[in-house]
Amino acid sequence: MAGQITSPVYAIATNITSSLGMEADAHWEAVTNGVQGFSAYDNNGQSYYASRLSDSQWKTITTAVDGKDLTPFENLCLYSIAKALEKAPQINLSETVLVLSTTKGNIDRLNEDDDDSTLLHKSAGVLAGELRIRNHPVVVSHACVSGSVALLYAHRLLTSGRYKHAIVIGCDLFTPFVLNGFLSFQAIADAPCRPFDADRTGINLGEAAATIILSTKGNGASAQLLGGATSNDANHISGPSRTGEELAMAISRAMDDAAIQASNISMISAHGTATAYNDEMEAKAIHLSGMSETPLHSMKSYTGHTLGAAGVLESAMIIEAIRRQQLIPSANYATHGVSVPVNVTTAMQPATINYVLKTASGFGGSNAAIIWGKSN
Repeated sequence: MAGQITSPVYAIATNITSSLGMEADAHWEAVTNGVQGFSAYDNNGQSYYASRLSDSQWKTITTAVDGKDLTPFENLCLYSIAKALEKAPQINLSETVLVLSTTKGNIDRLNEDDDDSTLLHKSAGVLAGELRIRNHPVVVSHACVSGSVALLYAHRLLTSGRYKHAIVIGCDLFTPFVLNGFLSFQAIADAPCRPFDADRTGINLGEAAATIILSTKGNGASAQLLGGATSNDANHISGPSRTGEELAMAISRAMDDAAIQASNISMISAHGTATAYNDEMEAKAIHLSGMSETPLHSMKSYTGHTLGAAGVLESAMIIEAIRRQQLIPSANYATHGVSVPVNVTTAMQPATINYVLKTASGFGGSNAAIIWGKSN
């Protein structure tokens, strides 16, 4: 029920592993210094930029998981989860649910004979087994809104009383399969992406894992997940709404769920893919929601589009922003490039941050909005 008072759900630990670093703190330092995670690559003579883990990072990951016979995807997930769990040793795993957010999982193994590891629930089962979590894991694979939906689903599991803790892991690898899919849409940029800018030319793909451990026990947490909502455009299999009304609907319902109003929102973490249609639609939705002046940024200008990891990674950065009381800037934004006003932040700056809106949109017309708040 909208606005219903439920038990608080706190973010008690996080990890982000991407080309920018192996912890959330490293990502904050990178953003503070304007460091972006992109490198130039070539695909059959076609230049593109992407954010990919380095060989040394992969060595650190495989060493840390102690030579387990897992796939790279599962190793990356397990590494991120383990790093987050180091900060939350008090949680009882018998009272914990694992929620895996991914769009493609082990898609790099698609051509392997007699291999069912591409089935997402198999990976979730492997991870739960390695972590010794006996509760049945949950998989959320809902295009580019997966991470935000996974967090919202975990929130509902906790507020229902079924579990006391949730480990939400979002992860996707960089693979030729995904690259060629986006190339077929002519959506890949040949330079670092420029969300909401007039000269934006498309996305940069990113490779990452991000973990947020949610709990009904605060344990000094700085941020809590207050609620959220989803909607669907019912418009096009790959193209977003032309009006933004459907994402605006999700935003409105998310604020109702969190019992706040647009005027309470201190910062917006936008989906901000830097494609022409996404940024235009998202700007319209924010405008319709009465938040044209609210400070806005896109983390994809640093990490690229990390697909199933995006909503979790970007939420982990929201948690850092709330803890540090600073606005996150967008990189590569110079000239306003959408048809309605939005307030893109371009420099790190102190601010009073009490409530943050996270938006996401994806293929199939999917939209999600979740609300983070400062813990009391």
